[in-house]
Amino acid sequence: MNKNTKINEEINNLPHRRKNILTGEWILVSPGRTKRPWQGAQYDNKPDDRPEYDPGCYLCPGNKRANGEVNPNYTNTFAFTNDFSALQYDTPSTKQETNSLLKSKTEKGICRVVNFSPYHNLTLAEMKEEDIINVITTWQEEYKTLSSKSHINYVQIFENKGALMGNSNPHPHCQIWAQESVPMEPKKESIRFKQYYHKHERDLLGDYLKLELKLNERIVYQNSAFAVVTPYWAVWPFETMIIVKRSVSNICQLKGKEKKEFANAIKIITTKYDNLFKISFPYSSGIHQEPTDGKKHNEWRVHMHFYPPLLRSASIKKFMVGYEMLAEPQRDITPESSAEILRNLPVIHYGDKLK
Repeated sequence: MNKNTKINEEINNLPHRRKNILTGEWILVSPGRTKRPWQGAQYDNKPDDRPEYDPGCYLCPGNKRANGEVNPNYTNTFAFTNDFSALQYDTPSTKQETNSLLKSKTEKGICRVVNFSPYHNLTLAEMKEEDIINVITTWQEEYKTLSSKSHINYVQIFENKGALMGNSNPHPHCQIWAQESVPMEPKKESIRFKQYYHKHERDLLGDYLKLELKLNERIVYQNSAFAVVTPYWAVWPFETMIIVKRSVSNICQLKGKEKKEFANAIKIITTKYDNLFKISFPYSSGIHQEPTDGKKHNEWRVHMHFYPPLLRSASIKKFMVGYEMLAEPQRDITPESSAEILRNLPVIHYGDKLK
């Protein structure tokens, strides 16, 4: 055992802080807190026994949506403008400022919905990889169309999976919010990426991935084009990040084989999540990529975040309250421990509906 390994083991058994290199923020790691007795809220995760088609679902093929429009009898992915969009492209431009302390400005944008498939009961974890490739193709098409619009400077693709994450409709789908400003989370990353690139003439995530692949402590899965990593600074108990191995700044730059490998990485990590507690695992996920402001962003590398809330079982959720809200994020188990748990899980879905 070399000195650095021994130091790492000592630190990992003690309360310590880790730096998130993407945002510059810190997180408190408190190993052993999962041993405390739990008398808080527990959730009843019922079996996921949804039908292939639900006549009452607003998103199923041929059904009427809440705004009165009727969905086509789609057989693949289906994308449409959100009936209750949080952003509007025709919002007039105006600002308000009072004594430099009260500032506001209007925000233009477009909100889209992408149904992954016509099947009401198939999540990404349960879909075939070739069908996930179709989802990625739709993401690329949406990104290309939205980014070409003059007032759109960032395109955020994200999924809230499960009622625990506030999903208002159980039909598997994601959302795409495209807007005038770069939102705060990717903006924080963008600042760090630019600083690192100007200093080293290499992208930060590329160097970080090389280090993770060398250490092999937090790698959950990898293929020829992508790696699934539990970040060193992970906040959520089973948080992961999919990082592309080649220097790719937006998803439209992914080549044929890379799209296949991206689908494979998504399929594997979502399957492992479901296999962890034998449930349809809730999470919020999203793709971070370069701004769409027409400038070159060599500092950016495509990556996909997964933030799942479950902690010790299917019924116990990690809460971001108290200290997390007022001080800084905190986690109870080390990222290395959660990476090992995920790494050792099967890659075949426990439900195996595809047989």
